[in-house]
Amino acid sequence: MAFSAKTEYGLVALIELAAIHASGGVLQVAEIAARQNIPDRYLEQMLTSLRRGSILRSIRGPRGGYQLLRPPTEIPISEVVACLEGEPSRRETIGRQSPEFSVLSSLAARLESLRHDLLASTSLQDLLDQREERLKADSMYFI
Repeated sequence: MAFSAKTEYGLVALIELAAIHASGGVLQVAEIAARQNIPDRYLEQMLTSLRRGSILRSIRGPRGGYQLLRPPTEIPISEVVACLEGEPSRRETIGRQSPEFSVLSSLAARLESLRHDLLASTSLQDLLDQREERLKADSMYFI
């Protein structure tokens, strides 16, 4: 149940934006794309989806770019995933009425519920904090 590439790239971009949120900073698509080695056009599509999903705002002009619409503590990862991936699709169950398929269907539903609960209880700030811890640990290692 890994993230799609689209969602991974979107989350990475949001972590970049979360890091500058407190200062009111703005990042342009090209800047994020260069830092994270993400194709510009692909990233632009994701950021547009996140803007439409009321997670980001875009600012026009030469000093424009994107910034978070809300503080990172108020953005659950479940909201980002739903915005980028859509709601989970229901599988076709016609012809799959046996007890074995029923057991598997029940397991899949539980797994999806646990995944949703974990993503709903994790904020963008949590991911930013984890990134900062890793950066600090990496810098201490090289001293």
